[in-house]
Amino acid sequence: MTFKHYISFLKDVLLHSITSFGGPQANLGLLQSRFVNKRKDLTDEELMEYNALCQLLPGASATQNIVLIGFKVGGYTLASLTLLVWIFPACTFMTFIAIMYDRQNFSAGFSMLAYLKPMTIAFILSATFLLFKKSVYNPITKWIFVGASLAVLVGFKSPWTIPVVIMLAGIATNFSKKRIPEVPIQKTKIKTRAIFIFLILFVVAGFLSEKATRNNWPHQKVFNLFETNYRFGTFVFGGGDVLIPLMYEQYVTRPSSDKIIKSKRDVIKISSDAFLTGAGIVRAVPGPVWSVASFMGALAVNDKNLYWQIIGAFTATLGVFLPSFFIALFALPLWQNLKKYAIVLRSLEGIHAAVVGIMLGASFYLSKDLISSVKLFSWPILTLNFAILITCTYLLYFKKIATHWLVLAVIAIGGLSLLF
Repeated sequence: MTFKHYISFLKDVLLHSITSFGGPQANLGLLQSRFVNKRKDLTDEELMEYNALCQLLPGASATQNIVLIGFKVGGYTLASLTLLVWIFPACTFMTFIAIMYDRQNFSAGFSMLAYLKPMTIAFILSATFLLFKKSVYNPITKWIFVGASLAVLVGFKSPWTIPVVIMLAGIATNFSKKRIPEVPIQKTKIKTRAIFIFLILFVVAGFLSEKATRNNWPHQKVFNLFETNYRFGTFVFGGGDVLIPLMYEQYVTRPSSDKIIKSKRDVIKISSDAFLTGAGIVRAVPGPVWSVASFMGALAVNDKNLYWQIIGAFTATLGVFLPSFFIALFALPLWQNLKKYAIVLRSLEGIHAAVVGIMLGASFYLSKDLISSVKLFSWPILTLNFAILITCTYLLYFKKIATHWLVLAVIAIGGLSLLF
């Protein structure tokens, strides 16, 4: 791959980073539009396989999706650069907000982003329509599609719903061996470099964090930040909706517990108001929701100077995203090896249908949430929300409008609504 191709790919990753809202399901629609339809870096089937694989892994699913595309296009080097470009805008912005938190109130300026949520649902719906034709084509996949949609609609907030739906869908299409019979295969070697680095960092981070706390090192919180966020990145399933409550327990609730108070340990502590401010703002920022770690990292050392706040944000950011990176790069070759088995190929038929069902279920759930979030009798606002949803879906699916133009248009609508 030439340097020119690297730059071209990374420019599109940057554009994706500053125009993607709504988590992994909304990101799937944008990835499908930009990297499948426009760039032809991978096929629809490969994208759905990546998405299904990432839903089964711990860590930031949207980040893992884009990293795996980078890995397919340019190997480990481009995958690493893809991660940095993808997280840079959101993490930089959240760091800036954290630094300015005690200096200036910025919350009023986010009112113009109020109508991004229906646009996000439109991204998911348009991708659902596109992928439905390719993935739902026989009775079993139709049943899986309907079942996955209903399961996600009912259990969207549970971190286990999507992984369980994907696994059950894979099992369901294995009851028949007629479509894909067993054939002899040749096994390939699985590379362990990524998982080895991941495990080494996990052990070293835990050791240094504990040693820094016990010996009261001058900048122990930096070591604590990396270890805590690395642990989050390793064990969190379910994306930002699960990460944020766990962070709240770690940074807000735990420091006030009797056990911590009695031990007199100098742990990371963030006020509830500051935490909720960051958790709210990150929802209106394009890019990974996990960039909330940058906000918390800067706040964790706000008793220090600006230099150390930037160090805190950088440390927390690396800690939370590196596990997702290493786990995904280890899992992909393993998955590609497993795909050679007929049982896995049959599973993919169900998994593809389930992914489309998950997207439809997420669209319905978010639409329901959109209605409940609008104040009673605010019919003009509710009407505008659904007008944006329908219009954006139409423009994306039928007119193939570039996503960044839609984002700018919807932000402009939000700004104009403040004048009336």
